[in-house]
Amino acid sequence: MTDIITGAVGLGLVWSIVTIGVWITYRILDFPDLTVEGTIVTGAATTAIMITHGVSPLLCLLISFGAGALCGLCTAFLHTRLKIPALLAGILTNIGLYSINIRIMAGTSNISLLGTRSLIDMLMTFIGRDRNVTTILVAGFGVIAVLSLCTWFLRTSYGCSIRATGSNPDMARSQGININMSKTVGLMLSNAFVGLGGSLLCQYQGYSDVQMGIGCIVIGLASLIIGEVLFGKSSTLHSLISVSLGAILYRIIIAFVIQAGMQATDLKLFTAITVALALFLPTAILQIKALRGRVTRRHDAAL
Repeated sequence: MTDIITGAVGLGLVWSIVTIGVWITYRILDFPDLTVEGTIVTGAATTAIMITHGVSPLLCLLISFGAGALCGLCTAFLHTRLKIPALLAGILTNIGLYSINIRIMAGTSNISLLGTRSLIDMLMTFIGRDRNVTTILVAGFGVIAVLSLCTWFLRTSYGCSIRATGSNPDMARSQGININMSKTVGLMLSNAFVGLGGSLLCQYQGYSDVQMGIGCIVIGLASLIIGEVLFGKSSTLHSLISVSLGAILYRIIIAFVIQAGMQATDLKLFTAITVALALFLPTAILQIKALRGRVTRRHDAAL
């Protein structure tokens, strides 16, 4: 039982970084970005090919961060310069990344890290703890770094301009904000975090696969919605912590569901139902409150 929980927490922390990237586009920019399904593979593929060629795993994290940013830049170019709708721009970049990711992996659809040493392996040897605990330490430090960077940036004047762009583009433009540049920076930052998460995921799993990004956006949204519904979103930092906790909780739920006997092939359906219920929950709460209000008013009128 302990191994199940620690494993789920470690994987949840890795996915927290991806979820934060999804949160930036979904909540801050109000941009339905499907690029992330290709970006997470780009981060993993870049890490896998470099580690197998002897590059430091720590350096791989930084390069994957930059590779993710380039993926976001491609989507931003399609949307802001070529005037392609947001949803379609993300889909086009995602489709293109499939071929690019295979080229990054030297023409193969997957790369194993068997016989190499990832950052988790190195730290596991150094501290003498098991893989799950080491993953929690590595991914936990990464989440803290991402939370700190994201919170600081969004509180700067430029970060505020990005938030204004997502909230009301017309008002932002009237205030002299270059909304195209704001969208570009936001998409680059979002996908950079997703690429970083893909790098950590590759080092955790021990392989990179061109199909590993399928359903990534749904998992990110599930974690985001669960976190916001259960833990709230009163401020930027509060929202970021909530989505991180949501990713961990989602992974714990998945671990127990699999332990209970659900087939792995049913997880996509389970995730889709979870997202639908989580999205409906706020509406259900409002409807219940409104119903209680009507009942109270009728009771008072009867008295």
